[in-house]
Amino acid sequence: MLESIWVQIQEMRWSDYLDIILVAFLIYKLLPMFRSTGTARIAWVAGVIIVMSWLTDALKLHTLSYLFSQVLTVGLLALVVLFQPELRRMLDHLSNVKLKSLIGTHKPQQEAVLMIAQTVHACEVMSRERIGALIVFARDNRLDEYFKTGTMIEGKVSEQLIRNIFFPKASLHDGAMIIRDGLITAAGCVLPLSDTNRLSLDLGTRHRAAVGMSEVSDAVVVVVSEETGAISVAVGGVLKRHLAPQTLERLLRNELCPDEDSQPATIADRAIKLYQKFQKKDKGGEENEK
Repeated sequence: MLESIWVQIQEMRWSDYLDIILVAFLIYKLLPMFRSTGTARIAWVAGVIIVMSWLTDALKLHTLSYLFSQVLTVGLLALVVLFQPELRRMLDHLSNVKLKSLIGTHKPQQEAVLMIAQTVHACEVMSRERIGALIVFARDNRLDEYFKTGTMIEGKVSEQLIRNIFFPKASLHDGAMIIRDGLITAAGCVLPLSDTNRLSLDLGTRHRAAVGMSEVSDAVVVVVSEETGAISVAVGGVLKRHLAPQTLERLLRNELCPDEDSQPATIADRAIKLYQKFQKKDKGGEENEK
């Protein structure tokens, strides 16, 4: 068994390795979508129908098998009708993945550090003054559809601008601010609310919006409570509460500007390494023949 597997591995060409890497990379990129409750519902319904169709066919339950085959025939249309909002979010998730994240180009770390420092200073002051705030850091998901619900700004991230936007008498203070590519791209935006029952009952709309946004995208969302001044961060549907400014800065650095050495190898890096590896192998083979 192991010998046959080893023989197959030896017979694989560089294109086979590249094929495996591409498939693994796509799966790695698609899996985060299933953290969303709506997307999981679609996958669950589709999976149940497929399994039931297979079981009824295997057990020779002809009537049920016929019914499930008909359901599968019109299933795609039914899923589109029933889960239209969830499918729209899935398509948005795929279409908004930045090309530079696939080929491995990253924003300079120094710019991200300065952006985080300005945000932390603003949150510290707003926390002390009990001013509510909701700040979204876009990552691979571009969040274009949420810009339409607010006002475009395209301003440089600074403590003063953040505080001015969330000043209680400002027209945009009730909505969310979205920071993308190192700029405050929009403010006054409306975010999707989470329907999870895991959140504490004392949390208001801002916190539910923060968790909801982190459930449907890979964004990092910072919340400053208007009632208590507490600072929280939502990532991947998980809300971390009562953070000190130092903890907030450390968390944002870990999420938004990890060390270059800890970055996973990109698809381009892996392809180049494989190509170089097989070039060396071919050269070694030629030398042995000589």
